[in-house]
Amino acid sequence: MSSPPVAPPRPFRSLREAWMALTGLSAVFLFEMMSNTVLNVALPTIGRDLAAPTAALQWVTNGYSVVFGALMLVFGVIADRLGRRRVMLVGLALLGGASLASVAVTSTGELIAVRAVMGLAAAMTTPMTMAMAFRLFDTEGLRVRAITLISTVGMVGLAIGPTVGGFVLSFAPWQVLLLVNVPVVALAIIGIRVGVPADDPADLHRAPADLTGGALGTATIVLALVAPTLFADSGAGSWAPWAAAAGFAVAAVLFVVRERSTRHPLLDLALVARPRVSGGLAYKAASGLANAGLAYLVTLQLQLDWGWSPALASVGMLPQVVVLIAGGPFVHRFVERVGIDRAAWLSAGSVVAGLAVYTLSGRLGYPWVAAALVLVAAGMRVVGAAAGVNVLNGLPRNRTSTGAALVDTAAEVTAAVGVAVVGTVLAAVFVGNVTAGNWSPEQTEQFREAVTVSGTVLTLVSAGLVGWAIRRTRPAVEASGEQQAGAPSAEPSEPAKPSEPGDRAEATEATGPAEPAEPAEPAEATEASATRTT
Repeated sequence: MSSPPVAPPRPFRSLREAWMALTGLSAVFLFEMMSNTVLNVALPTIGRDLAAPTAALQWVTNGYSVVFGALMLVFGVIADRLGRRRVMLVGLALLGGASLASVAVTSTGELIAVRAVMGLAAAMTTPMTMAMAFRLFDTEGLRVRAITLISTVGMVGLAIGPTVGGFVLSFAPWQVLLLVNVPVVALAIIGIRVGVPADDPADLHRAPADLTGGALGTATIVLALVAPTLFADSGAGSWAPWAAAAGFAVAAVLFVVRERSTRHPLLDLALVARPRVSGGLAYKAASGLANAGLAYLVTLQLQLDWGWSPALASVGMLPQVVVLIAGGPFVHRFVERVGIDRAAWLSAGSVVAGLAVYTLSGRLGYPWVAAALVLVAAGMRVVGAAAGVNVLNGLPRNRTSTGAALVDTAAEVTAAVGVAVVGTVLAAVFVGNVTAGNWSPEQTEQFREAVTVSGTVLTLVSAGLVGWAIRRTRPAVEASGEQQAGAPSAEPSEPAKPSEPGDRAEATEATGPAEPAEPAEPAEATEASATRTT
């Protein structure tokens, strides 16, 4: 006799009610934000201790970033099949084990291997943070507030990471910086194990795994991350970046062909093409591109053009840090007032406007640089939650981890491209070693020309992405009308699918009024309407 079906978990009705789960998810994001910033401070110490060459030290951070960026999508898809909480807990256990293994590291190769395993663990955990926060609640307002709270904790970690790293190094070996992850992991495991309900089996995606698509998708993302780095490091005159770019193009074409031709694709491109999904990803890509370019340019300008010390340059970045941290409490109010669709394009537009201000006026003095940093920080604070929730709203419930992985992958790839554009233009325009300092007047003018050219290119591309996303999402916004004002998405909720979730029929559902809407709860609709007019 079969056991009765288990009822799906009831959504939480407030952030306070979900405090245990949010504590665990915030701890996961805290690790992600602090991971590289803490270790970067220790790179000179690690180099001396392990007698590591500069190229090897770069792979201490790059090894983590490449593995992390390349595997997020694959693990997002796996989590939608095997269970999001299960994959998250396995990833946290792996992260804790890798952190403990750092005590036994005696060579650069061993440290790179440990960092690669940490990147693997981060790929298993980071996308699930947004997906789980989204799934804990059934109203858009609570989802935005939860994701904003988690990201605020991460921003604090990003801000204090270098300070904490420097302080610890003053009295302890560098391995302690990796051991700090262990109590953070323990807190995350407890919070998620106790506070996050187990996945409802009816909410999992049961289609067969697309191993070929997974291999092609991973290769595409790896080359998308490596090619920009090679352009920045080796310049456009080297064959290596062009070979990587060609490999990326070939892998991307093969991946698309595979996903369009197989019955059970790794990434259903029909779902990605939905207006809310593609538009949200474009907003995220535009902001990631502009933010990475600005951060790289400002760092070079403050220290090399204006001759500021590293400590003073850190102070010069404070306007951005302050807005990123202090802006958290205002995000959900802004989203409630203007609506999530408008919040997405306004915030992405703010990031692009910040880069434009810097490109046009950054050379005129620090106040213009500070203004650009504030505009970018204010936009980044909102676009992460608004665009992310929009993407997840546009997908079926059994694809939330895949959607979160797409959002994070878009941010990683475009950040790499933004830095590469700046580095490539500098290599073409600047004569000499840009990091040597003590520039001649001609070199100073060359640097400023490179700022203008690269900033203009990134501004135009980012603005184009925002404009495309606005046009792309407009029909969906108009079709949903008043129902989108703070209420759950009208995408299918798919409570218990009698058919195979991976079938093409599901992928080609319409995104407009023809889609079956979630049953609207009268109390929830009233609350959303009142919130919108506040």
